[in-house]
Amino acid sequence: MEIPFLSLKSTNQQFEEFYKLALADFLSSGQYMLGNKVENFEKNFANFCKSKHCIGVANGLDALILILDSFGFERNAEVIVPANTYFASILAIKKAMLKPVLIEPRLDDYLIDANKIEAVITPNTVAVMAVNLYGRMCDFENITKLCKKHSLKLIVDAAQSHGAEFVNARNCIGADATAYSFYPTKNLGALSDAGAVVTDDEHIAASVRKNRNYGSEIKYQFDSIGMNSRLSELQASFLDIKLKHLNFEISKRRQIAERYLKEVKNDKLILPPSDRINDDAWHLFIIRTDNRSELMNYLKNAQIGYDIHYPIPPHKQKAIPEFNHLHLPITEEIHRTVLSLPMNSSLKEEEVDFIISTLNSY
Repeated sequence: MEIPFLSLKSTNQQFEEFYKLALADFLSSGQYMLGNKVENFEKNFANFCKSKHCIGVANGLDALILILDSFGFERNAEVIVPANTYFASILAIKKAMLKPVLIEPRLDDYLIDANKIEAVITPNTVAVMAVNLYGRMCDFENITKLCKKHSLKLIVDAAQSHGAEFVNARNCIGADATAYSFYPTKNLGALSDAGAVVTDDEHIAASVRKNRNYGSEIKYQFDSIGMNSRLSELQASFLDIKLKHLNFEISKRRQIAERYLKEVKNDKLILPPSDRINDDAWHLFIIRTDNRSELMNYLKNAQIGYDIHYPIPPHKQKAIPEFNHLHLPITEEIHRTVLSLPMNSSLKEEEVDFIISTLNSY
């Protein structure tokens, strides 16, 4: 039995007829950018997230940059961010001409450690960027308290947590703004790059809406230095189709995660926490092992797909040599040992059975 880590063809197959109808409607409309399809999706996704505003943009990275730019921070102001995040979180801070301050995550769930934030706050600190990694919400209760105490903005990178909840809320409690990616591999994935900013703040919403379109609200009139980062009508149509099925997608992922957590029994493998099975969105199912290469070869021989999210920690990347000297043992341990198992709604029950039995015999 050959099981791919993720087959986008399989996950999108159920929507193909709807996509064809949406494409025909798109072509006949003659409206290709920032029309009714984008407006409809923005309204629907804002409602899904229980937020006032959703502004569609070209990708998740742009969403983060546009949020950061909306605050008008002074150049080189500091933004606290988890050291084990995907590189885009740090890249956005750098692109906004700000300074990332890396802190260690918690080893049990890989999320930013709220207990370590206060120690790195300086007079130059302006914001915390919390990252809902792998589909799990951060500890927004404690993070929000710290941000309020020190008058810091709270930005959330939710590129991997569509539909996740914290304290029965899909919106990230206390966040000034939240950035989403709709890259094709996400729980809610377009068929190309796409993203969005979600916020209750009128100023942020207006700023992002204007600056995604070159800084223009009136055609050929430019009020600020914006960028070209518009969600296309076609991708908005596709996302609206899939949004109606997102609850089912997440429900199926939770069922698979529950089986992995209950039925995988191998002392060589460290499983993710099981305390929030029905709150997490389970974008990825991450395990850890001390001998990852051996496990990779074992899975390869069994024809089970896998991935590593992520093999190199951000502070060891060539792109940011000023961070290469840092020693962050928890982050480095995570990046050395993590491995992602297949996790999506197209997995058949017999495939999940095979993955579990294979891991148990490892």
